[in-house]
Amino acid sequence: MSLNSFAVPVEPQNSAFRLGLIINPWSGIGGSVALKGSDGMAEQAMALGAVPLAQQRAKAALTELLGVRDQIRVYTFAGDMGQDVATELGFAVEVVGQAQSQPSTAADTEQAAAILVERGVDLLLFAGGDGTARNICAVIAEHHSQSHTTVLGIPAGCKIHSGVYAITPAAAGKVVAQMVRGELVTVQDAQVMDIDEVAFRQGTVRAKRYGEMQIPSELRYVQSVKSAGKESEALVLDDLAAYVASQMEDGVRYVMGSGSTVAAVMAELGLPNTLLGVDVVENGEVIAADVTAQELLELVQGYPCKLVITLIGGQGHIFGRGNQQLSPAVIRAIGRDNIVLIATKTKLQQLNGRPLISDSGDAALDQQLQGMLKVLCGYNDYVMYRLGLEE
Repeated sequence: MSLNSFAVPVEPQNSAFRLGLIINPWSGIGGSVALKGSDGMAEQAMALGAVPLAQQRAKAALTELLGVRDQIRVYTFAGDMGQDVATELGFAVEVVGQAQSQPSTAADTEQAAAILVERGVDLLLFAGGDGTARNICAVIAEHHSQSHTTVLGIPAGCKIHSGVYAITPAAAGKVVAQMVRGELVTVQDAQVMDIDEVAFRQGTVRAKRYGEMQIPSELRYVQSVKSAGKESEALVLDDLAAYVASQMEDGVRYVMGSGSTVAAVMAELGLPNTLLGVDVVENGEVIAADVTAQELLELVQGYPCKLVITLIGGQGHIFGRGNQQLSPAVIRAIGRDNIVLIATKTKLQQLNGRPLISDSGDAALDQQLQGMLKVLCGYNDYVMYRLGLEE
């Protein structure tokens, strides 16, 4: 990210803050049903019982703005692309267009972005995932005269590799509130990243940079670009995996989260692993592979369970990024005390002291999870690390 030495010029005392709003209503819908993405998967995900959550996450962000609501005018598309949520919360709303199809498509997102950029909004706030960020980035790149449009993402997708998103929906709202109040908020360029979803569903991560967009850079609230490199401390990882394997008990169901660190444990056990999904192990065998949120809930309810997870390198998220199968109901059923968080010290050091983050989609649960957590970093080697924002 490159840091610019100027602040967002907002004077809400003299005129309404012009907030552009785009919601991708179908963003993230494939996550809970193990589709590992949402691009082109809306109908299939709905058939599998998925529930759209983008509206809820956008509402969580806008709720943080209620204290300055009378200083904001929202420019957005009709219906579930923004109008419904903003109107429900009592914002002054101007509808500038509508989706041309239902469900809405990437073309609708791009059309909305083009209109809002032309309107010269003070900030373009959008709810989606990496695909949505790509769509908006492409539009802004076409409008060279508006190349300094400031944007901020509300995380609502399955995969959030890009650095243009706030760490949680509420955090997005807090940043916007700072701007509306006229506080000096420095801006910086952040990378837009996305992966090949077809390869992703086959267990291969191919991340690609698609450009940069300018964001407000309140670093407590805006996430880093996901680290895509492989863990270099191979020996430490081997020790860590060996210790986890040695502590596994018969009669306990182990929910094995996604990522290469957990994959090392599965390799130590000699078991097949869904690198980008969630598996369940009991008595040394995989009893369910690549499960959905509903399947997982049925597997853990009424059974002694432990959850083995790691954090996303460079970002610190443990829930809400690529593991939506770990739903709030599943996390509650397993319990905080049964979370086995594993990561090398190098991975923790990459956070530069920033806390771990839970963005489960349930604010009450995220609050309950906050506090110091034991993190297993090697063979019987633990450190304590804080989970949750420090106000």
